[in-house]
Amino acid sequence: MKALSIKDIALKANVSITTVSFIINGKAKEKAISDAVIKKVQQIIIDSGYKPNQIARSLRTGNSNIIGLIIEDISNSFFSKIARLIEDKAYKKGYKIIYSSTENNVDKAKELINMFKSRKVDAYIISPIKGIQEDIQMLLNDNKPVILFDRNLPELQTNYVGANHFEASYQAVERLIKNGRKNIALVTIDIDVEQILERFEGYKKALLDHNLPFAEQLVVSIPFHQEEEETAKQIEQLLKNKDIDAVLFATNYLAISGLKVLKQMGKKLDENFEVIAYDDHEAFELHTPSISAIQQPLEEIAETIIKLILTRLSSKIKLPDEQIIIPANLILRK
Repeated sequence: MKALSIKDIALKANVSITTVSFIINGKAKEKAISDAVIKKVQQIIIDSGYKPNQIARSLRTGNSNIIGLIIEDISNSFFSKIARLIEDKAYKKGYKIIYSSTENNVDKAKELINMFKSRKVDAYIISPIKGIQEDIQMLLNDNKPVILFDRNLPELQTNYVGANHFEASYQAVERLIKNGRKNIALVTIDIDVEQILERFEGYKKALLDHNLPFAEQLVVSIPFHQEEEETAKQIEQLLKNKDIDAVLFATNYLAISGLKVLKQMGKKLDENFEVIAYDDHEAFELHTPSISAIQQPLEEIAETIIKLILTRLSSKIKLPDEQIIIPANLILRK
């Protein structure tokens, strides 16, 4: 059976198209439409399978009930988990999420912002990269709520939710030092984003505070989007240094690559060699022996983001910007 149009529903209910429109858009009570008429129209809508066009509705009401989520890479477990949490929490509040990945490409990020603007999204949640400040500022100029997360662009006056990356990295290295490690390497990603730089700074400061020298040859920066085979070669070259007794991996996917290299080299994790990964992953708990990891509180981050978005969408006045830093946890495993 062909779904009825809004005009068909009005004819069938013997009411005006305007009345049907008010009922669909939740304005029936405000317009003093009787309960009997509301019930009658709603039943016809259910029976007909009518689905209002979301874009057409947004043009009428000014609200799409859609939030745009722009992240680095949906295949990364950190982003996929947090995207799912945000989606679930938003849906319970009557909002849908549409999301896409920038792959740290400025042009793609700009295109995504423009695409979401054309979809008339109500608000934006963005894990930004440098180079899109002007595009985000235009959203702010249009009075659209914007929440930055995971990484910040301090020059923008907007909301931010993130973890204490410097402190988390510092604590991980301090733990390795307390376990007797003296030659701690860092495998990081060669990308100019704040949270990666903070992880490096935390690593370096922990060494210097505990009277251990910072050695550049113990730091390997992996190019972003490099083939895993090339990454493995760089990590293997690093681990040929027999003095290294611990490694901090600045991302979970680098840690997984590192564990594969260690296995191929026959190098064991024991009382003489230790690994800590940034951003926990199921693989670290399943690995034998299990791998200690820095865990960002994803549930709390997602909850905070949604709370900030909803309060700004419902407020009649512009609320002050908030910068919320949530502590990460160091999960110690045997």
